[in-house]
Amino acid sequence: MRIYLFTILILFLDFGFIEAARLLVEAESFKEKGGWVVDQQFMDIMGSPYLMAHGLGEKVDDARTIVKFPETGVYYIYARTYNWTSPWKLGEGPGKFMLSVNGKKLSSVLGTEGNAWLWQLVGKVTIKTSEVTIGLHDLTGFNGRCDALFFTTEKGDIPPSESESLHAFRRQLQGIVNVPETKTYDLVVVGGGIAGMSTAITAARLGSKVALIQDRPVLGGNNSSEVRVGLSGLIFQSPYPQLGKVVDEIGSIGYWTLWEAKQDPQSERSKNILKVIEENPEKKIHNAGPASNYEDDKKTEIIEQEDNIDLFLNTHVFAVKVDGATIQSVTGKDIITNQEKVFTGKLFVDCTGDGTVGYLAKADYLMGREAKDLFNEATAPEQADKLTMGASVQWYSSEEKKSSGFPYFNYGVTFSDQNCERVTMGEWTWETGMNYDQINDFERIRDYGLLVVYSNWSYLKNNLKENEAYRNRKLDWVAYVSGKRESRRLLGDYILKESDLTKQLIHEDGTASTTWTIDLHYPDPDNSVNFPNAEFKSIAKHIKIDPYPIPYRCLYSRNIENLFMAGRNISVTHIALGTVRVMRTTGMMGEVVGMAASLCKRHNVSPRGVYRYHLDELKLLMQKGCEQRYNECGEKVRYL
Repeated sequence: MRIYLFTILILFLDFGFIEAARLLVEAESFKEKGGWVVDQQFMDIMGSPYLMAHGLGEKVDDARTIVKFPETGVYYIYARTYNWTSPWKLGEGPGKFMLSVNGKKLSSVLGTEGNAWLWQLVGKVTIKTSEVTIGLHDLTGFNGRCDALFFTTEKGDIPPSESESLHAFRRQLQGIVNVPETKTYDLVVVGGGIAGMSTAITAARLGSKVALIQDRPVLGGNNSSEVRVGLSGLIFQSPYPQLGKVVDEIGSIGYWTLWEAKQDPQSERSKNILKVIEENPEKKIHNAGPASNYEDDKKTEIIEQEDNIDLFLNTHVFAVKVDGATIQSVTGKDIITNQEKVFTGKLFVDCTGDGTVGYLAKADYLMGREAKDLFNEATAPEQADKLTMGASVQWYSSEEKKSSGFPYFNYGVTFSDQNCERVTMGEWTWETGMNYDQINDFERIRDYGLLVVYSNWSYLKNNLKENEAYRNRKLDWVAYVSGKRESRRLLGDYILKESDLTKQLIHEDGTASTTWTIDLHYPDPDNSVNFPNAEFKSIAKHIKIDPYPIPYRCLYSRNIENLFMAGRNISVTHIALGTVRVMRTTGMMGEVVGMAASLCKRHNVSPRGVYRYHLDELKLLMQKGCEQRYNECGEKVRYL
């Protein structure tokens, strides 16, 4: 665990030097986290990961750590925290917790004040020994959150609140001056979802030395146990039916894997899939299923088996160094230790979903809905707006043998017998934030997802007149990592649009085929009636298309020379995003980018250079596909 000590010398005339001791303790660095979870989703906005008591209405175990104070004496204590329901209800919120020092709880109840992240005064304490045990004591299980604790011997010495000043304050107290560099890589892949994993594996197997950077402790992105979205879209499609091998190797079995198996039930692959489903029927659950369905350990194991991949989990990229139109390096911060590293590379791939690397490098991008006349899209609105598809906080409940209670929870969203959702689980349709900025407002978007789940469940358990169906049910799992669909889209040499898809305008550089419908989400009209401008349910509108090869020119930046992208942040309009965004399709994009990156290395060219001079070689690689790993017996490893 990293503890940050800092001493300020203040000069007073006639009195000489008076020493004020300071200690900053980052909550995410607590050695024992108990039942608290590390939440890093909003680092770019609020500056840091934080600990959160995600107990679904039941108190979580204490988080504890031992810290070393610079000196004994009386310290004033501040906690950086947030009253997270304040956007919807003024006054005391539910995220209550307390601080303990050497096992003694201090009297202040934290997490209940204000309407923004702030430094709340905890009180003062006398420190008599250099080593002290500090604890976070949850009071409600309703997502109390603590970013950092600040101890100072100077009264009124409050840390800054503004993001830039606070960032400098943290670095100063953490003693960050020179940031160590890693070795130089052929390819630096930022984002460890299905697209990023597929990119890294393919490039590595074709001879590139790869760094794969993921800001969570697990791989898979939306297809991880943290979010629990099943893999959608078809693989092994024309004109390159060998694309999808890596996706098939790393992906968990779900609805579309089963659908493909039923189309050819006599093949060895299909028989294996059907056998697994027969033995594990829960794997048919596509979204919001058991954690084991999403096979986090398998994903990590496959990456770690690759000799040419260095994996960096829990590492958040927050800065990019650019020389002209070329990225030189990216800087990442360990979300637990705050240690920073610089990753230098020849090529970079943005698989972050949010287009974070491209944005920091000043790559061209779009966000929101384009006007109809910009790309002549029939489905687009007359005027451009900021509407995006939203993010889902999925959840489910379980049937218990006896009655199961749930605390009363009402913090600004009122339910009734008429407007409550009489369900026992919520998956993709529980979607929030369509009218908010999916980058800058994302914590609010996620929190609203939590708010409506708790509020609705509380009503079903405590207020619904005919609630027999819910009396023995317990809220079993609620995602705190929100499943996002749309934000920035980085622009390439070609922007895929609606008419390409509906009129089948095939380009010479077509690659992996998208097979999903143009699937766009909008606020559910019924939900809008009950909760105007505060919807939390969505509907999907589908436009059927035939399988369509995505142009290679959509997979690299038009103004940053060494930047690829794969995932939902590729060069498409809002309308076209509706089909390319599903994960088996984004995984095939990653395979193509990995192949293109190997050609960049072989011929010392840029991503655009592959299109101009080596497109035929890329086509040959796509025709062959990326071979899966074999074991010493000649059997495919992790084929399922």
